[in-house]
Amino acid sequence: MLTMLALSLLSTSASAALPEQQAAALTRQLQAIVSDPAMPLASLSVVAIRHGEIVYSQQLGSKRLPTATAPAQPVDANTMFRIASISKFVTTLGTMKLVEQGRLSLDADISDYLGYRLRNPNFPNQPITLRMLLTHTSSLRDEAGFKWAANVNLKDALLPGGRFYGKGDMWSKTEAPGKYFEYVNFNWGIIATVMECASGERFDRLMRHLIFDPMQLKAGFYLADFAPANINDVATLYRKREKDGNEVWDPNGPWVAQTDDFSNEAPAAPRGLDSYVVGTNGTIFGPQGSLRISANELAQIMLMLMNEGRYGGKQILKPQTVDSMFTRQWSLDSKNGNGDSDYFHGLYHAWGLGNQHFTDASEIRNGRASGDRLVEGGGLTGVGHLGWSWGLNALFVFDRQSKNGMVYVSSGVGANPELQPGRFSSEARFQERITDALYRGAIVPR
Repeated sequence: MLTMLALSLLSTSASAALPEQQAAALTRQLQAIVSDPAMPLASLSVVAIRHGEIVYSQQLGSKRLPTATAPAQPVDANTMFRIASISKFVTTLGTMKLVEQGRLSLDADISDYLGYRLRNPNFPNQPITLRMLLTHTSSLRDEAGFKWAANVNLKDALLPGGRFYGKGDMWSKTEAPGKYFEYVNFNWGIIATVMECASGERFDRLMRHLIFDPMQLKAGFYLADFAPANINDVATLYRKREKDGNEVWDPNGPWVAQTDDFSNEAPAAPRGLDSYVVGTNGTIFGPQGSLRISANELAQIMLMLMNEGRYGGKQILKPQTVDSMFTRQWSLDSKNGNGDSDYFHGLYHAWGLGNQHFTDASEIRNGRASGDRLVEGGGLTGVGHLGWSWGLNALFVFDRQSKNGMVYVSSGVGANPELQPGRFSSEARFQERITDALYRGAIVPR
């Protein structure tokens, strides 16, 4: 259950809440999106914040779809989702807390924390820093994978000659650390490992001590922490696509559970966790994508950041730490096209420390919409993060000046999103419809 503090902060005041008819109209619009036969969604959980206050919160669909032996279980305010890449954003909060405490430095050579000299072997004289990892400019790549077993020391995967180094595909052969942007999951496995080295504490427990416990959030990176009391709050993620093999989409076929299907079996600890050596391999906890958290708890994090790091009478992060986190670190050089980045079909135009800056860019490229625009016609910029994987699609975004923001999380898609592109952004059309509905239905002045 949510704590009393979280419940009190989640509730909307009478003055903040949307008028009843407006809220009902928005709910109908969102339900139509969830039920659209062209792109049915397993569930949708949303929160809209206007001028620093929650004005609308709604959950639609099922956290667990019906089976031959059990009925559907509706999604509710307590439902936690494996939130995919928004995990990176939340991990960054813990990273910045360690920077604030002086236990980490953004611009120090991370070799100083890891205890071995880490270099891209193609650019051996260029140190790699935490700032580079947080801004996707480290020169690391995902081609060799980004998650390793608990008994693997990342040193053996990162350094030439290591038993898991292979062909060295985890390193860019053409781009030196420090400038070129390429979105990389492996960065966050290194970040989690550095956090462990600096603190002497296992990453999942460290995040609980730094962020989750002070905010009284039930969120976590280690599923066994939720079992058995709260495991039923974790949504199963679905697609109408095979889980293994050819992974063929079948919009007319059954929903297929992709991950977090705990209807028959509780989650197990990572193999070898009992002998894991702290500071050797933070990838095992999924800092890049395996956080379980509810939309409503993400909204609490958003309110904390809107309030300059203060939450429930506690200073979770100092105002200057929040400012540092959201200061722009990288921008796409439009003069060079995508010459200074791999910006993923036009989606990435600017980045802070562990967060995307949504710049309201929109254009047509090769006959298809491209850009980071959030709402049709433009008008909404902000900072935050996207998440998509295993059928989950999510957005966390807010404007620091207006204190307007939104969170949405969907736990499954019933068709291939690539075949339903957006009209004004690099996102799929159903994602555009959700953000546009929340913006016009709950956030813009009325």
